[in-house]
Amino acid sequence: MSFSCSVYGLGLRVNVPIAGLAGLASPPGIDVRMSLGPAPECVSSIAANEWREYYASPELDEHGEPQVTVHRARDDTRFRISYLDGTVIFVDAAGREVWATMPEGATVEDTATYLLGPTLGFVLRLRGITCLHASAVAIDGRAVALAGPSGTGKSSTAAAFARLGYPVLTDDVAAIRDESDRFVVEPAYPRVRLWPQSVESMFGSTEALPRITPSWDKRFLDLRGDGYRFQREPLPLGAVYLLADRDSNPPRIEAVSAREGLMTLVSDTYVTYLLERALRAREFDVLGRLVQAVPVRRAVPSADFSRIDELCEAIVDDFRRLLPHAAG
Repeated sequence: MSFSCSVYGLGLRVNVPIAGLAGLASPPGIDVRMSLGPAPECVSSIAANEWREYYASPELDEHGEPQVTVHRARDDTRFRISYLDGTVIFVDAAGREVWATMPEGATVEDTATYLLGPTLGFVLRLRGITCLHASAVAIDGRAVALAGPSGTGKSSTAAAFARLGYPVLTDDVAAIRDESDRFVVEPAYPRVRLWPQSVESMFGSTEALPRITPSWDKRFLDLRGDGYRFQREPLPLGAVYLLADRDSNPPRIEAVSAREGLMTLVSDTYVTYLLERALRAREFDVLGRLVQAVPVRRAVPSADFSRIDELCEAIVDDFRRLLPHAAG
């Protein structure tokens, strides 16, 4: 049975329930239609020689095959995203339609791990929406983005903020709405996804949180229960904190020049490698204005993971010094 919800500021209609999207508000209209099942004729009828390779990930399996391969139809109307486990996702070039085919034995939740992250991130980019590779939390009525490449602790830091009582807007993908005079972060869905080692460090056992899917060991923190909070409404972006490599010192915040902030964000916006030149140019303009309008700082975590709450407190203290009016 199909359902509709609002996610990343988009009205989404899906032909089957997806657990991670349960409880989200109904949208005023539908922007994107997503279907799981056999591919429709409009994409299944495209001959093999009508697809051209568009991108191959540098991450390879033991046989030297790329983990992800993207092809584009020669008439430029469709993309085909292929994963090594057999999942294939088709996206129309306008970011309005998504079709996902599942390999034998896969579940909807297995496929949803692709759909709710990289696929919707790509859809947002096709629709001209800038996406930071960042989680975001709410502090004093503003969105604070925690940005950085994979492995820098964005999700763990967002989960630590959640434990401290702060609402979370989004995990890993921060969709930024450009309103000319300000930038607004759209809420995603009420989960923070965590690797087992982070779960064990933060919650005492890997079994403290449920698996996203039985076939994958990654876990999720459900923001709809146990006193956690999901920020359901969009918030103006108050600051961006670039998560740096951990070191042996206590957690600390450092200044970042506008130029360094811009270069860092440009190099690590979400799925930038799939953008064409025109979209990259537009994104550069958006990010150039963003770093002039919003403070960009560096947050340096401690190598001692048990001090992650101190990092959160350092970010809050720094943010409130930067924008004392935000507390009102």
